[in-house]
Formats: sequence, structure tokens, C-alpha cells
Amino acid sequence: MSISDKKIDELAHLARLEFSSADKQAIKGDLDRIIDFCDKLKELDTSSVEPLIYLSQEETILREDVVKKVLTKQEALRNAPSADSDYFKVPKIITK
Repeated sequence: MSISDKKIDELAHLARLEFSSADKQAIKGDLDRIIDFCDKLKELDTSSVEPLIYLSQEETILREDVVKKVLTKQEALRNAPSADSDYFKVPKIITK
């Protein structure tokens, strides 16, 4: 399979990119090499290879999802340097 200039123009339009003619030729060469590599991979017999689902054989040990006592709003705001009745107060850092 070969990449045409029309296909490169379509891809550039979809990606909202503009290429010079030299860039188009470089991209065309890169895409041709990628497609050749993919075609080469199709030649491999992978019928006896199991699919790789996880990169590691180790299992992740998760903790139990147990409901515990949580802080009330008043308890959370009690040690805040600055707070009103419902929220933490922080210095304004966004300016226009």
C-alpha cells in the first residue's frame, strides 16, 4: 500500500495542519515505512502466542472498602488557618 498526496492532504485537513511540499514528502516517506513495518508484522505466525493482558504477573493487593468515621465539616474547618462557616479561605492567586 502506498500513501498518496491526496491522502496526506486529507489527514492534514483532519488534524488541522498545513505542510509544505518538502514536509509532505517527508511525511509520505515516514507513513510508507510505517505501513511496510505493519505489513511485515502480518507475516508472523502468532497463532500459538497468548494475548498479553498485563505487563506483570503480579497481582495488585487492594485494601477492603470499609466505611469508616469521617470528619464533619466543622471538624475539618476547625484547624484551618482561615475559614468561614462552610469553606476554607485561601489567598486569591488568579488575576485578570
